[in-house]
Amino acid sequence: MSGWSLAQLLSELHADIERRLETARKSFGHAPSKGDASESVWLDLLTTYLPQRYQAATAHVVDSEGQFSDQIDVVVFDRQYSPFIFSFEGQKIVPAESVYAVFEAKQTLNAELVRYARDKCLSVRKLHRTSLPIPHAGGTYDAKPLMPIIGGVLSFESDWKPLFGDPLRRALTDGDPASRLDIGCVAAHGIFVRTEDGFVFTSEGKPATAFLLELIARLQELATVPMIDVRAYARWLDK
Repeated sequence: MSGWSLAQLLSELHADIERRLETARKSFGHAPSKGDASESVWLDLLTTYLPQRYQAATAHVVDSEGQFSDQIDVVVFDRQYSPFIFSFEGQKIVPAESVYAVFEAKQTLNAELVRYARDKCLSVRKLHRTSLPIPHAGGTYDAKPLMPIIGGVLSFESDWKPLFGDPLRRALTDGDPASRLDIGCVAAHGIFVRTEDGFVFTSEGKPATAFLLELIARLQELATVPMIDVRAYARWLDK
């Protein structure tokens, strides 16, 4: 017997995230500072625990037509097959083809944050993405169909009491389907996930750990990003 407990390890992972988010809420009186601290906690979680083929950062997303998304708090993107990232003075810009998931991270979940997060997701999803046929030793595979980009929201607590009531359901389901959120975590209370049958809300367990494992499972389902047409971006060198 090793003396290790998997249940305890997973529980401590959640407890660490919850403690750090609570510390950010209590220690920073300035709202933007609280927001930056919250982003940092979630980014650290994903950077530490996601497989290394993924990277997480605050970033803008750009497409080969020169269109940019809004700044996104947490972008999960490919660094194994995507050929470039632009970084200058702390500002990161990643190509649309490399994006797996986008999240907005704030201290408190409410209707305004859900609307804001949905708008941010839409600003990424509406970008153009290329996908080239994939060469291999025996020939060429067809171009991979574009995968859906996961959208979500991350917070420490919620203004809604109860959290998983009709107001949250309406905020998640009304409006443009292209701006949908697929997953959300309120670290102090629970998570929600979008399925083919609608939203599933879970208030038991360890929400931060449950979110991380669910995100990894969804990333596995997406497999690999499409093969980017680098020449489509290179055309901008002549403009």
